[in-house]
Amino acid sequence: MPVRNTVRRFIEEKLKITRYQFMKETGLSKTTVYALCDNPEQIPNGIALNKICDCYKIQPCELLEWSED
Repeated sequence: MPVRNTVRRFIEEKLKITRYQFMKETGLSKTTVYALCDNPEQIPNGIALNKICDCYKIQPCELLEWSED
């Protein structure tokens, strides 16, 4: 799949917070957070994407990237 999520990189490098803190701040479930962090091919659904973007005031492009792989 050419589109991948960069949620893990966003959490670790930009926010510098734990997955648990990310889960609490965004209101996403533990299952969703771990799925997004552990599997870059897992694309966040619209609700999850909106929650993350609203919480951190970012554009979706900060969480998704296109790859030729």
